[in-house]
Amino acid sequence: MAENKQIKIKLKRGLIGASEAQRKVVRGLGLTKKDQVVEHFNTPTIMGMVNKVSHLLEVAE
Repeated sequence: MAENKQIKIKLKRGLIGASEAQRKVVRGLGLTKKDQVVEHFNTPTIMGMVNKVSHLLEVAE
């Protein structure tokens, strides 16, 4: 597994209408504003968070 590989995560949609749990997951990823991009290592924890709110995010390798 590529544990040391970085992925870029972009918040492509705003959080209006999102549930409180979804807001907490997005905040846990370090995203606060629409179109903001953060980099994280490709770990199972991060990918699980991404899968929870995949409809709000855009992921690039």
